[in-house]
Amino acid sequence: MTAVSTFFKRIFWALMILAVAFYVSVAGLLMVWKTQPINNSMFMLTHRLGGGEVTQTWVEYDNIAKSAKQAAVVSEDSRFVSHHGFDMEGIEAAMKKNESTGTVAAGGSTITQQLAKNLFLTSHRSYVRKGLEASITVMIEGMWDKQRILTAYLNVAEFGNGIYGIEEAAKYYFNKSASNLNRDESALLISMLTNPKYYEKNMSNQRLRNKQRIIMRRMHQAVLP
Repeated sequence: MTAVSTFFKRIFWALMILAVAFYVSVAGLLMVWKTQPINNSMFMLTHRLGGGEVTQTWVEYDNIAKSAKQAAVVSEDSRFVSHHGFDMEGIEAAMKKNESTGTVAAGGSTITQQLAKNLFLTSHRSYVRKGLEASITVMIEGMWDKQRILTAYLNVAEFGNGIYGIEEAAKYYFNKSASNLNRDESALLISMLTNPKYYEKNMSNQRLRNKQRIIMRRMHQAVLP
């Protein structure tokens, strides 16, 4: 065996050990977070490491307004309760839209995929990250029920600069608890998820308000877990 082949073999096994350690860590955290509040995520950690402050308060499923849950489902993942982490119809529709526009404007990511990214990964786009996201999505769907997934998603989503979770968003923007959000407020907060830091300072943005109105019209169609 040459020195070169030995070197690459060592690199291979080192990467394998790192991968196993990563997935064991993910599985362990998912086991804990299945019943315990989630008060940290990779996105929150990245924000703190950049010198920013994070505000986040965990609230359980029943303490989140029904309208907020409906808004999240109709906006982010209309087939949330019926798929197992991947919406193949949504992915196909996104691919067709991207092909027709010549851009990558639509992604087709489900709530579970977004949660996997928010909890364990970064916003950096690459094939490696998408692969990790897909595998973590499978783990989340296998270990948690849909109600837990939606609860976690709404508790760790970013709603502004350092503002994480629906409870802190409700307090910051409307001076109320997430349980008391009305339809207008819920639709507006969920509309912000695509670009929360920008919309925090541009609440009257026309695109934001148009999306809010669309969500409100479709809210009654949401199927909740």
